[in-house]
Amino acid sequence: MTTLKISDGLVKDDLLVVGLVSTNTKGGIAIESGDLALDSKSLLASLLEMGATGKADEVTKMPGGPARLMVFTGLGLRRAAGSASRALAGNSGATFALPTRDLAGVNAVAEGAALGAYVFNDFRGSSKDSHKSALKSATIFSKLAGKSEAKEITNRASIIAKYTHLVRDLINTPPSHLTPDSFTKKMAASFKAAGGLKAGLKITIWDEKQLKSQGFGGIIGVGQGSANPPRLLHISYTPKAKNVKRFAFVGKGITFDTGGLNLKPGFGMEAMKCDMSGAAAVCAATLAVAELGLPVAIECWAPLAENMPSDTATRPSDVITIFGGKTVEVLNPDAEGRLVLADAMVKAQSGKNKLDGMIDVATLTGAQVVALGTRTGAVMTNNQSFSDSFIAIAKETGEQFWPMPLPVELRASLDSPVADIANRGDANGGMMVAGLFLKEFVSDDLPWLHLDIAGPAFNEGKPHGYTPVGGTGVSMRSLVRLVEQA
Repeated sequence: MTTLKISDGLVKDDLLVVGLVSTNTKGGIAIESGDLALDSKSLLASLLEMGATGKADEVTKMPGGPARLMVFTGLGLRRAAGSASRALAGNSGATFALPTRDLAGVNAVAEGAALGAYVFNDFRGSSKDSHKSALKSATIFSKLAGKSEAKEITNRASIIAKYTHLVRDLINTPPSHLTPDSFTKKMAASFKAAGGLKAGLKITIWDEKQLKSQGFGGIIGVGQGSANPPRLLHISYTPKAKNVKRFAFVGKGITFDTGGLNLKPGFGMEAMKCDMSGAAAVCAATLAVAELGLPVAIECWAPLAENMPSDTATRPSDVITIFGGKTVEVLNPDAEGRLVLADAMVKAQSGKNKLDGMIDVATLTGAQVVALGTRTGAVMTNNQSFSDSFIAIAKETGEQFWPMPLPVELRASLDSPVADIANRGDANGGMMVAGLFLKEFVSDDLPWLHLDIAGPAFNEGKPHGYTPVGGTGVSMRSLVRLVEQA
């Protein structure tokens, strides 16, 4: 984990990261070094000869100046710091002299540097030594270094990065090593590291026998085809403060999704290890909230199953009973995420304590990717003001989300001739149909957000900004920020 520091003193690192922007003049560029004075004229001449443009994600390295190596990166702040720290893997330390004009700027640079300094080499064998480790330390150069708030910000950024990296690690872990049971064990270890009971945390795990006896038909129905039985993980955080707001986080935790008896095509199935991204995000966000000591209570639920084809798997046209009694005709065993989420969402609302809001996070539909691409998640809701506030929060954190409707006319496509509802409806608008299915399991008076992160949860393209290849950790930061603003 990269160590974050903030300073306005002498630059001691061998590497110096500086911003670069394109200007209005043709081919023009300008250096943005924040509070660090530089001889820009001579540096610009060399940069122009090297073809630097100041575009986003561009990183240009040049020897000389006040450090052994200068690293110029295209702005904005969070992406620039992330691109630079990615490019500096294998180094011990770097100073980031970017334009931090206020505390928000300090936060963006600190987060970007820490988030970009990520590698996943856990499963490399003979080639491990040939792969670089993450940048060990990052110092933010800013005249605001003397302010106590600036040091608090760097500490918060470290916590945010730590739990984003946890989400990424879980997503990137091969499914042979991440089953429903091993997910709970890994999260139990992180629970202890976050302070456990002393931090106000509590953890409970239901095994397959308990799930079956207590009527969790969605989780059992999805997981019954696998040799790795399902689990339900509950992490609660109760702060010392009284009369606090309480939110439920629910995350889809399909540790591998073959599609069940509606088997997916082989092409692209390797990415289905990411189908537990929602569960990882909500669990990590809860632990981050606890470590930050925020005065808001969280009830986190992660329904975990492996969706496999076998002689015991749920068949198309089977009818299952969700926790609470609603029956579902399973027309498509590959529309399984909504089934496990329904169980957990009903359970989340069954507690004695009133909830102020519920957010579910899921890699739920391929239709989300068709509609919004691979970098933007969808937000659906039964409460417009709740959605509006989350969209604003996501913009602040640098996570891309877009509001989508829940058209009432699509609901009829989920009608079943034999059960209360079917798990498949109109293929047109499939993302919104899935949202309408989940809405059936939410009380009308409970503010609810459904985040479909099927596209942005897993990056199969090139790395960019602070985003690596593989698991991204999307939604974790926005969930924490939502709690902070509450």
